[in-house]
Amino acid sequence: MFDNLSDRLLTTVKRVRGQGRLTEDNIKETLRDVRMALLEADVALPVVKEFIERVKTAAIGQDVLNSLSPGDVFVKVVNDELVDLMGAANESLNLAAQPPAVIMMAGLQGAGKTTTVAKLAKLLKERENKKVMVVSCDVYRPAAIDQLQTLADQVGVTFFPSSSDQKPVKIANNALSAAKKQFMDVLIVDTAGRLHIDDDMMDEIRQLNKAINPVETLFVVDSMTGQDAANTAKAFDQALPLTGVVLTKTDGDARGGAALSIRQITGKPIKFLGAGEKVDALEPFHPDRVVSRILGMGDILSLVEDAQRNVDVKKAEKMAKKFKKGKGFDFNDLKDQLEQMENMGGLGGLMGKLPGMPNMEQMKAQVDEKQFSRTVAIINSMTPKERSFPALIKGSRRKRIANGAGVQVQDVNKVLKQQLQMSKMMKKMAKGGMAKMMRAMGGKMPMGGGPMGGM
Repeated sequence: MFDNLSDRLLTTVKRVRGQGRLTEDNIKETLRDVRMALLEADVALPVVKEFIERVKTAAIGQDVLNSLSPGDVFVKVVNDELVDLMGAANESLNLAAQPPAVIMMAGLQGAGKTTTVAKLAKLLKERENKKVMVVSCDVYRPAAIDQLQTLADQVGVTFFPSSSDQKPVKIANNALSAAKKQFMDVLIVDTAGRLHIDDDMMDEIRQLNKAINPVETLFVVDSMTGQDAANTAKAFDQALPLTGVVLTKTDGDARGGAALSIRQITGKPIKFLGAGEKVDALEPFHPDRVVSRILGMGDILSLVEDAQRNVDVKKAEKMAKKFKKGKGFDFNDLKDQLEQMENMGGLGGLMGKLPGMPNMEQMKAQVDEKQFSRTVAIINSMTPKERSFPALIKGSRRKRIANGAGVQVQDVNKVLKQQLQMSKMMKKMAKGGMAKMMRAMGGKMPMGGGPMGGM
């Protein structure tokens, strides 16, 4: 998300930082570039106009023009205004109500509501330690109820059964009664998706909202619809007392126009971003962190939080002791590292959160995330003994492993070579510390200069 906008703004920012002094003329030229970048990112025109005017007013002030580093001050103005445009700070869910706190999800068909219900349930269960129940009031879409039950089982939350011959209000009231009896902290209500703004369907969801009186009514919208997402959110807000927005499919949206337009057009905060189909692919929306990434300044806070949630501390300590004793890096270690990296969004996701590194974009372009799963498949095709003692893997074993993983023998050879290189690095590190290991790497990325050695 925001890849195209980030590329354009970084070019503009780099140029303005090189200016010895700023004048109204070169600020005007820079603002024209910023304006084009926002429009190409599919940000709504009224939002762009207001944003540019605010940046211009701040930029031609004496604080910028007379600054010792006017370029940096101008960048800070753009940063602050982008943050303000998207809502200044993350607005968390209001769960301070008498349990169970009811959350209702609304949106158009195909936006990813049901998947988002499961993602949100998992997030509340794991990060907020909440007892969560989910229920489907979608009596129109075939298999919608079954889909939610499957997802509820997958994330380990309570599912309240319903059927397509029941009325949505009746389902919701029954679920609320059950949630109270079972001392649930949160009840998440999935509603039927609308194909468009249909009067009858909107009337139904209004009745449902009135019956259960949710503390949060979240509008789930596909970010890939761009500024249409903001307009649809506005239409729903006129029919329902929306408290926030969840943007889905952000991994497929390189523009980011929806995220930059929604708050300004609807006045409602974006509370979460969804990326991908995985049930853990939902994150709270932090405008300041998003802007930091757009302007190439990284997102260290999110990176640290990812590490705290996904890195197995016991395994890390065990591995550190192993390396300290000078023992090699076997395939069990490699598999653990790859899986933890995958849980943190893959190598591309990690690089996107690091502050500007030289050639970052070129490095990200080289990343083939499929190599992680392919390498794990190769390791899974090994016997436990082979994983612990890689030297055992000779000709016939390599062929068997390749067949088991559905890859070529050359692919197995590359993974074996990578493991050997990393094992040597770890042994050097044990003997002479980090400095010696860095010299051994020669300033290159491990694994052949790129993820999985370009395998």
